[in-house]
Amino acid sequence: MTLSLSQPQWLATDSTPAVMLSVLDHFGLMRVTGEQGRSFIHGQVTTDISSLANDQWRWGAYCDPKGKMLAAFRTFAIDDALMLMMPKDTLAADLPQLAKYAVFSKAELTDASEDFVILGVAGTDASQWIQDHFGEIDQELSGIPGGVLLKDGERYIMVLEQSAAQPLLGSISEPLYSATAWQALDIKAGYPNIAASHQGQFVPQMCNLQAINGISFEKGCYMGQETVARMKYRGGNKRALYIITGTAESAVNTDSKLEIAIEDGFKKLGTIIEVAQQDNQVLLSAVLPNDTEIGTQLRIADMPASSLTIQALPYSLDEA
Repeated sequence: MTLSLSQPQWLATDSTPAVMLSVLDHFGLMRVTGEQGRSFIHGQVTTDISSLANDQWRWGAYCDPKGKMLAAFRTFAIDDALMLMMPKDTLAADLPQLAKYAVFSKAELTDASEDFVILGVAGTDASQWIQDHFGEIDQELSGIPGGVLLKDGERYIMVLEQSAAQPLLGSISEPLYSATAWQALDIKAGYPNIAASHQGQFVPQMCNLQAINGISFEKGCYMGQETVARMKYRGGNKRALYIITGTAESAVNTDSKLEIAIEDGFKKLGTIIEVAQQDNQVLLSAVLPNDTEIGTQLRIADMPASSLTIQALPYSLDEA
């Protein structure tokens, strides 16, 4: 089925339609199966897989031995399979890396991206739309015909088998929006969707994983645990993920450079993680020094007319 995708005026008006259905084709799915599938992943990632219930989903990170993230992901179960959802380019880089270690366990890791369609539902009437199609939903993770439904605050993510997704897509009357519209909402939520180009650059706390329940400090060993634990118990982390909005006269991407004004000009500051742009309106997340103040003015290098402002995060960075 060929989908015709629209773009809402979500940046210019700072609002979404009453029901915004987005095709999240920027995400891929890693499927983990086998007798030791869960225990294998549990020993590799920051989140506590062993305590993950069938009605829960969680954020997590997979790190290198130095504690630098190779991926940030949402994880949940579909039947007997554990699923890790992350940007497709990150999945393509991570799957061979994880598979090298899986050969020593009774675990199978596969790219299941083509087996499913991922749809996002947002907007003021999102919960009513979900109720109309699937009934009352009050759990983080619920089974629906042909897949599962993740509840994330007032937003929802449907992960549907192809055979179940096509009839649904053919029956809905609402317009379908591109993944960029959903990326804007993820940025506003302060979520760290790490692209392959940023692998191995940031310890999880530098992207606020601790603030969204993506790190368990009680679980057993995992790759990079010593560094992650040291950041919590001994301090030393000097960076955090920030939300930035503003205008730019040209296209901005994750390779673009941020600058802050100083006495005699400008200096480079931080790394852009994710961008949503509509005409000259820009919304992005970036890792910056964690003493950067809300309201600080920035610009994009080589775009002298650009003007960006740091916004408040929707959660606290204070760790328990």
